[in-house]
Amino acid sequence: MSERAERSEGREGMPGQPGMTWVDGANGSPYGVTNLPYGVFRQGGREPRIGVRIGEFVLDLAGAESADLVLAGGALGRPTLNDFMALGRPQWTSVRQRTVELLTDETHRPAVEPLLVPLSQVDMALPFEVADYVDFYSSEQHASNVGQIFRPGQPPLLPNWKHVPIGYHGRAGTVVVSGTPVVRPTGQRATPQGPTTGPSVRLDIEAEVGFVVGTPSALGDRVAVDDFADHVFGVVLVNDWSARDIQAWEYQPLGPFLGKSFATSVSAWVTPLDALADAFVPAPDQDPPVQEYLHDTPHLGLDLRLAVEWNGERVAEPPFAGMYWTPAQQLAHLTVNGASLRTGDLFASGTVSGSDRGQVGSFLELTWGGTEPVKVGGAERTFLEDGDTVVISATAPGPDGTTIALGEVTGTIRPAR
Repeated sequence: MSERAERSEGREGMPGQPGMTWVDGANGSPYGVTNLPYGVFRQGGREPRIGVRIGEFVLDLAGAESADLVLAGGALGRPTLNDFMALGRPQWTSVRQRTVELLTDETHRPAVEPLLVPLSQVDMALPFEVADYVDFYSSEQHASNVGQIFRPGQPPLLPNWKHVPIGYHGRAGTVVVSGTPVVRPTGQRATPQGPTTGPSVRLDIEAEVGFVVGTPSALGDRVAVDDFADHVFGVVLVNDWSARDIQAWEYQPLGPFLGKSFATSVSAWVTPLDALADAFVPAPDQDPPVQEYLHDTPHLGLDLRLAVEWNGERVAEPPFAGMYWTPAQQLAHLTVNGASLRTGDLFASGTVSGSDRGQVGSFLELTWGGTEPVKVGGAERTFLEDGDTVVISATAPGPDGTTIALGEVTGTIRPAR
């Protein structure tokens, strides 16, 4: 037993004690042993490696598999999570259970401790190769706010909104990992003098939650709402950066295109669905009744509490639990026409907004279309300026009154090129 193990024996790492780990500083952390999100990291000049976060460390799962401490058919030795996610839920559960055992039983400490790398020594990479990207529009409050801003004097919700989960197919190639700078997009926008082309002047955010598909489906098959957990590997936070001036000019009649496709940021850590077992709560009632293929029983959403920081100042706290369309309904709708799922598919919730101005997930809503500036750092602001940094974070309830943190997603705006 190592000297550190001897010092902590009988204190932090009692073998088999639920929810307790021998890893220094991890007990009481929102990244404790009940969380264990997956990511891909680089240390120095080494190739990308799969790991899980525990406290302020990352456990090198590639090294653990090489040492026969955990078994996944070699999938943990790959540079992305895709091969591991493709193995399916029984293998995800097995690896998670084994990882918990390695991190809670002191007898494994001598073998595992050398595989812990301080987060301060690593750079995070995009954790999975994105196959397809779909973005939904599932917050009734957000859709109503946008309707009032863009279509004043008309009903805020269009007639189809409560019948069908609205979404659009995005651009997988511009999904980037948290921390990647975002270049201000250039495109067409309307002016009183007519259309012009130039850098966006109404650059915005959208605070969202994304779901990462592990198990694929066959072309032509439909995925039922009850099969959600068999296909979805885990959850990421998403910032769907949006150029509102480009979007407003182009979106009729076909919808989002260049105003969205320049960058979508996702967190570096994928929280496994198993870690969120205590976060499922009843979702809002749906009226009128939904179509049969959208009936999810029980009708559950996730109690995720988001926070948006603009240049270090918290400006909003969007509540995900109030989303009208649930993740299971989104997945069922995504495949109802027979569209196949692929490992690495990402589908996002759409902007998360609550009923109060302090709960909105976009600056379009926060400043009511730019007509009601807010103070950030002592200055009145509407949309993003070059050099601005936005951080989206979230927490969820864990077992026994604990709190789980989702990996934050951050980005800084760079000037147009």
